[in-house]
Amino acid sequence: MAFAERLGNFIWNPWLLGLFLLSGLYFSVRTGFFQLFHVRLWLKTTLGSLLRPKRRREGGGLTQLQALSTALASTIGTGSIAGVATAIFYGGPGAVFWMWVSAFLGMMTGCVEKTLAVRYREKSRDGGWQGGPMCYMERGVGSRTLAALFSLCCVAASLGGGNVVQANSIAASLEAAFGWDRLAVGLVVAVLTGLVILGGIGRIGRVSETLVPCMAILFIGGGVVVLICHRAAIPEALERIVTGAITPKAALGGGMGYGMAAAMRYGVARGVFTNEAGMGSSAIAHAASNVREPAEQGMWGIFEVFIATLSVCSITALVILTSGVYQEDAALLAIQSGTVTSAMVGAPLSAAAFSTVFGRFGVVFVAVCLLLFAFTSLLGSSYYGERGLQYLTGTDRWRWPYRAAFLLAVVAGSVGDVAVVWQLADIFNGLMALPNLCALLLLSPESLGLLNGWMAVRTDGAAHRGRSIQCPTDFDGRLSYAGFVP
Repeated sequence: MAFAERLGNFIWNPWLLGLFLLSGLYFSVRTGFFQLFHVRLWLKTTLGSLLRPKRRREGGGLTQLQALSTALASTIGTGSIAGVATAIFYGGPGAVFWMWVSAFLGMMTGCVEKTLAVRYREKSRDGGWQGGPMCYMERGVGSRTLAALFSLCCVAASLGGGNVVQANSIAASLEAAFGWDRLAVGLVVAVLTGLVILGGIGRIGRVSETLVPCMAILFIGGGVVVLICHRAAIPEALERIVTGAITPKAALGGGMGYGMAAAMRYGVARGVFTNEAGMGSSAIAHAASNVREPAEQGMWGIFEVFIATLSVCSITALVILTSGVYQEDAALLAIQSGTVTSAMVGAPLSAAAFSTVFGRFGVVFVAVCLLLFAFTSLLGSSYYGERGLQYLTGTDRWRWPYRAAFLLAVVAGSVGDVAVVWQLADIFNGLMALPNLCALLLLSPESLGLLNGWMAVRTDGAAHRGRSIQCPTDFDGRLSYAGFVP
């Protein structure tokens, strides 16, 4: 635990935190804070498209909703439910503020990331699409070394971070709700996961498309009910979030308490985990979308961060802070004395907050939400790891050994220590994010050019009516990214 904590703190030093924030700030400034001043445009492109009649698209691959659901499945649940609780416990209420800052700036990082993923993707053997950071690193940046480094970290994050965290959260929540044995839960989850991942990205997308939207609506609805019941405590909670971000909290007995550094460290790290903007992993799912224009998929990148962090994450944080189940002094005392238990952090803390309104059903409610979200997250994480391994080896030959190792890690993660589990997740996420952020900055002229061209057509359609925006063709010449205004 001590070594993992030291390594995690080293990786998530201010330089990496600053790189995430500065990258998002750079993309935001260069686009005139597109995520804020063009809310109507990206909401119309994403949420609005789901309400319009389905259009027939060329080529195979996932629908945009399936790609989004697969990406969201990797975040909503453990990141937005258990992760928020962990961030508040170890970083104080101020961690929520930095989570918001990270998400707001990360919306444009996610947009650029998904745009490049579609720009540099390639046809898969089954006729669909595949791609991700490894493709735009090799073909865009021209560095196979950088692509290999990302792929290696992606495999490590999949085996030692994503799946372990999901399995641990599922087992902990079901143990708290029903008293079920954690090892037995891990075995069952591993079997169910194996049945789905055998069908590849197509089956993963279909399962995610069904489960994720329904459960997101259910969780948000339940959270709103709790906040209505605790509405009198909302102003105080917001004040604690803001003041905690900039004002150190002294511990009992004069020890080290919550400070700005801790709030930033846990807030930004957990914010990245909840939306994956800048990590590059969710771009692998978005690359499989059957969309034609790269920048259009970038809008879904913005929407993904909005839903995962600014919506679900905020609900969870406010539920915890308004319910009274979290006490700063008690948390600090437990941290300093080394008496932190699994019941104090993660999913159990969130469940306790919901139970203040729903009673015993609150624990069951959170357990069911985490079960479904974390299960779909396992599916997405397995696909990310497979794609990374495929790039490293140049073959699908190692697919089955990887899947076996992935499922064994699920079982092991279900009985692991929650603090160690989250530390490992932070370590691997940080290692994966570094090469990806470098690639995004190097390719920013191209990605911003694609975005500006697409935005010009959408915001000034009359001036461009009847014209096409000519974007670069894919490397094999089989797909032209041309946006036409009828």
